[in-house]
Parts: sequence; C-alpha cells; structure tokens
Amino acid sequence: MLQSLSIRNVVLIDKLDLDFKSGLSVLTGETGAGKSILLDSLGLVIGNRAETSLIRMGEDKLSVTAVFDMPQKDSPLWQIFADNELECDGDLVIKRTLGQDGKGKIFLNDQPISLKLLKEIGKYLVEVHGQFDNQGLLNPANHLSVLDSYGLYKDLLQAVKEAYTAYKQAKKQRAEAEAEIVKAKEDEENLRHWVKELEAANTYEGEEEELSNRRSELMNAEKIIESLSYAYNALTQTNDVPSALRHAQAAMDKAASHVEGKYDDIIAALDSALIEASEAINQIEAASENISMNTNELENIESRLYMLKDLARKHQVSVSELPKVLADFQKRLGQIEFGEEGLENLRKLEQEKRLEYINKAKELSQARKKTAANLDKSVMAELSPLKMEKAKFETLITPLDENSWSELGMDGVMFTVSTNPNSPQGPINKIASGGELARFMLALKVNLAASSNIGTMIFDEVDAGVGGATAQAVGERLARLAGSVQVMVVTHSPQVAGKGNHHFKVEKQTKDNVTTTYVHELSAAERQEEIARMLAGEVITDEARAAANILINSKSA
Repeated sequence: MLQSLSIRNVVLIDKLDLDFKSGLSVLTGETGAGKSILLDSLGLVIGNRAETSLIRMGEDKLSVTAVFDMPQKDSPLWQIFADNELECDGDLVIKRTLGQDGKGKIFLNDQPISLKLLKEIGKYLVEVHGQFDNQGLLNPANHLSVLDSYGLYKDLLQAVKEAYTAYKQAKKQRAEAEAEIVKAKEDEENLRHWVKELEAANTYEGEEEELSNRRSELMNAEKIIESLSYAYNALTQTNDVPSALRHAQAAMDKAASHVEGKYDDIIAALDSALIEASEAINQIEAASENISMNTNELENIESRLYMLKDLARKHQVSVSELPKVLADFQKRLGQIEFGEEGLENLRKLEQEKRLEYINKAKELSQARKKTAANLDKSVMAELSPLKMEKAKFETLITPLDENSWSELGMDGVMFTVSTNPNSPQGPINKIASGGELARFMLALKVNLAASSNIGTMIFDEVDAGVGGATAQAVGERLARLAGSVQVMVVTHSPQVAGKGNHHFKVEKQTKDNVTTTYVHELSAAERQEEIARMLAGEVITDEARAAANILINSKSA
C-alpha cells in the first residue's frame, strides 16, 4: 500500500507532500488542474519513462519519493529483493531524481538500483488503469498467471512443474547420450588408435614427477656421491664420531660407578647418539651404493619424458591427465559398443516422463477451463451495471505447440472481449476503447482482488463517458474493490466521488505569472461542497449540497 508521496519540481508542482490511507481515495478537480501530474509523478517511482520536460520551469532537477508498506511474505517482491541483495526492513522507500542533463538516480531504501529493476519492482506495487500503458492485465503475457492465481489448484501447478522438470531432465540425458554416441562413431577409428597408443604408453598419475626427480639425480650423480663421501668421512675418519661416543660412554660408566643412578640420563643419551650415528653411517653407505652414473638409464628417462610430453601435447592436456584421457576414450568406445542398449532405455524413460507431464498438463488444462468459465461468468455479471450489457468477456484457452510447452503447462491464455453483439472477440488491449477498457479492468479487478499481489490500484477516469446509474455502479465496485486493496480513482463523476473514504482536491493557482498545482485532502464540509460543485457547476445551490450529502451517505454496493 502507498503510504505517502513527496513531489518536488514536477511540471506545475513545486512542493507537495501527500499521505494516503487504505480504502478508496478519490481525486477530483477541474480539467487541467494537474491531476495527471500526480499520476506522472507516481509513475516515475514505479519505473515509467522520465523526461526532462517534466522538470518545473526554472528548476535544475525534479525528485519524487514514495513510501510503501512492505509486501506480504507471499509476494514475488521478496524473491526480487533476495536475488538483488536488497535490504528491505520496515517501509519500502523509493526515490527518483532527474536533472536537466537527462541524468537521474534511483534509490530503494537508500540503495541505488537500475531503472530495469525499478520497473520489475514497480509492477508489484502499483497498477494504473487508464492513461498509462499497462503491464498487468492488459499484457497478454500475464493472463496465464492471473488465471492461475484466481484458480484454486496450486498443488496441481506444482505437480505439473515437477513433471516438466523430470521430462526435461530425461530429454536432456537422452539427447546428450545420442550426441556422445554420434560423436564417438565419427571418431571411432581415431579413438581406437588413440586408445592403443595410450595403452602402450602405460603411464600413470605421478610418473612425470618421478622421472623428473630420477633424471635430476642421474644428472647430478657425481656431485651427490662427492657430498655423501664427505659426510661419510666426516663421521668415520676425520672425527670418528662413533669412536668418540664410545670413549665418552666408557668415561661416564666409570663416573656412574661412584654415584649410583645420577648419570643414567647422560649415559642413555650417549647410547641413543651412538645408535643414531651408526644408523646414519649405514644409510650414507647404502645411498652411495645406490647412486647410479648409468648414462643409458638417463637417456631412457629423457626419451620416456619426451614421449609422454609429446602425447600430452597431442591431446592438449598435461602429462598427469593422460590416464584420464585414456579412460575417457575407452568410455566413448564402450558407448559405441554397448551404448545403443543404454540409449534405448533413456528413450523409454523420456517417453514415460513425457506422458506423465502430458497427463498432468491435461489435468491442469481442465482445471483452467473450469476456472475460466467461473471468471467469465463473474465478470459478465459486473458488466451490465457498468452500462456494458452488450459486451462479452471470454477467457480464451488454446493449446500450445510442443516447442512452447513449459513448467506452466501446455496452454496459452488470453482475455478477450467484444463490445457489441456482432463484433468478433479480440484481445482486451486491442478491442476496447479507453472508457470501456477501464470498466473491463474494473470488472476484472473486482473478481481478482483476493488473488492479487498488487497493493495499490489506480483508475484514471474509469467513469469517462458515463453518468447516473452507471457512474453509481462504477463507484460501488470501486468501493467494493477497496475492501481488498488500496484504490485511488481520478474522477469527474460525483457518484464515484461520493463513494470515497478519502477525498483529495487538485487545484492550480497563478501568481506573478507562475502557475502552481496544489493538492489537499478535504474535510467533511469541504468534501460536500466539492461534490456539490461537480453536480451543479460554478453556482452551487442548496439542492446540489443536499444531493451531494445523499451521495456521500449512500454507501451500499
């Protein structure tokens, strides 16, 4: 619901702050007073196009700020907020500015957003019927979701979605398997050659590293042997570490014989050192014996590494990935040899899932047809009091070709109308005139209100071209609709104005050759006077005031 609207420097408005409440709000005023400016301003904060011609003469920029209640938890807005990482706690505040250079900014709760995102958000906040191009009921692309929202078959919609997902997955698996087999057959001769070549190579993961390390050892064999010899001599000849440790042991044993147990830790440490030193000497001897200076082995390693790298370049992988390449080639050959049987199983699975989807989608189609009949009947019941007794509303449900099937089923849905008995049915946005269209929308919205995600609906001169009992019927339906959602109506009809819960008057004043539009909410007495003006014209009579009072107090629908 729209809580407030603050406008700065938009056309004839210099500064305007309005607060709105739930129920039916009516906006009245003489033609040209500036009612459309309010709708233009509100349009800016729901994503309508901004033009510099909207900036008040003599000002550098305009700004419009709207405050909305946060949507209910089942609103699609919450998913939009989550997808775009928008923080939305408390009220929803949207601000839009535009400068004379054509550059503007958009903020949602002080977070900058794009115009595209604003349009996406705006279509769930406000619907405007009348002067604006409509992205809601007038857009045939939305008719399917509108009908489904009106219907009571959420579980069936979910079942169709799940069946479609399963069918698409099975279809994808079959298509991928077919493509793999076709590709494998195209490459069969090459595959067999590559498999034979890689099997002969008989490489394994980590072999390249092992060979590189061994090659490094062979290339540096003389230096390694020299270092090992030096270490051996240092331990056994130059300093004779084992002999020194044994002499130290003998000395400590003599000392320990005079002091029982006092030097046990030192003796134990010497024993351990002697063992470790002897072990180190033995390992150095073994390492020296294992160092090879075999030039043939080095050549063999060089040749092996060259062959492996050549294979890797050929298949555009690293050497370590060659075993995986072999496994992949073997798998592809296996698909040629054994894949037809598996492919046939995938084809059967796809057909099973397709049939399951079709059955569920047909069940959904029947539910939609039943719901459409109920909606058509309900809308038709509203048309006669709206002076459209010759018009016909019909929800057209048509089967889609298979390429257009989706998780929403196999149906195309379009709201169609004819305005005269001999006129053909056609899309609602193509057939109805402005006044007729607004009344069709009203008849629809009265029935769809309970299933709508929109918090605010605006009707711009929905009563155009009608009066008397018809205007009374329009007002009654607007009042009934306002019991479910916030409704605002721009009207010239006193019958419609009399049904409002809140009444705003739009006026313009000229001072020093500067014209400014003002809007203020009317008190009870002011409201009576305004409706009397709408009834009588410039000269307001007591009879007009009495008639206005009757309209205000006549609330029955």
